[in-house]
Formats: sequence, structure tokens, C-alpha cells
Amino acid sequence: MSQPDFSPSADRNKHPILDTLRTLLPVQGRALEIASGTGQHVQWFAQQLPGWTWQPTEVHRGALYNIEVRVAEAELDNVLEAQTLDVCKEPWFAEATPYDLVLCINMLHIAPWAACGALMRGAARHLTPSGVLVTYGPYFETAVPPTASNLEFDQSLRAHDASFGIRQLDDVQNEAALAGLQLQARHALPANNLLLVWGSNPGR
Repeated sequence: MSQPDFSPSADRNKHPILDTLRTLLPVQGRALEIASGTGQHVQWFAQQLPGWTWQPTEVHRGALYNIEVRVAEAELDNVLEAQTLDVCKEPWFAEATPYDLVLCINMLHIAPWAACGALMRGAARHLTPSGVLVTYGPYFETAVPPTASNLEFDQSLRAHDASFGIRQLDDVQNEAALAGLQLQARHALPANNLLLVWGSNPGR
């Protein structure tokens, strides 16, 4: 069996993301992860938050192998079988299973802009009344000067694919509002990334 893909950035950011999630989440619940990628995050969070049941998803079938291997090696019984999911193909599932958390890490800047609205609508459909959507990644903010590294990263993304790029937070908020979600909290994390909390209630 070949080794699953490994992401150095996922390994670095799993600690600050977990630290922030611990301040947001109750002891137990159900989580839907969008764009699980290498599976490193769902493995880590499932180990560190054992009271939570995790449903990983991926649009790329090859990435499902990463998740399968990591979950099996870690012998995790709180991670469900990974499912293929393209956020832009709505509805996501035949039945609207309720989740207390929808987690999406580092997707919006490497997906077409239409994926942002689809993410917000899908999350709104599947969240429990008190549930939250958590997104993580780089964003441009109107009142915050962009860093040189984020500007360079944005240029490299757009050179690779014109539909990619770091998103303006105001634009993301507009898409969220159309789906009935509001920005509840903004957490600045290392490497110029933000962890954003979205929900149907103004505050928690």
C-alpha cells in the first residue's frame, strides 16, 4: 500500500486551528468536513476531539485514498467513510443530515468563485440551528493592508487558474448573507490566515 499524500502546511496549521476550534465547539457533535484533501486534518481533529463524529468529503476521487489510509492507520472509529462531494453540485446529499459543524479549510482560493456561494447554501441547509460553518484560509479585507506574501500568492494562484484567487472578505460575506448566514467571529491565525465562524444567529 502506497503512502498517502502529505501536506506540510496542513501539518503546521492543524495546531492553531484545533486550538481555536476548542474555544468554539462543545464536547461532542457531528462535523462535516468539506475538501478533506490529504486527510491530515480529519485524522488530527478526530483524535483530539473524540466526542465528535466526522464526515470527510472530497471532490477528487484520488484524495479519498488519503483519507481511507490515514483513518485506518489511526484506527479511528469516529470518522465515517469519506464521500465524494462537489460543493457546486446541489443538493450535496439526498437527505439533509444535520451537522453541528461544517468545516472548510483552504478551499475558497483554489476553487471557482461559484464554489463560495454553493458552500454557503450547502452549509445553511445542513447546519443545526446552533451549528456553525468554519472556514480557514487567506482573505483580503477592505480595512487591512494586504501582506506582500498574500499578494504574491494571489498572483500565483491566478496565473495557474484564472478562476482561483484570494477572496475579498466583503464578497464572501455577501454570499453568506444570501444563504442566511452571518459572520459571527474572526480569528487571526499564523501565516496571514483567518479562521472565520459563520452561523444563522448574529452571535454566540
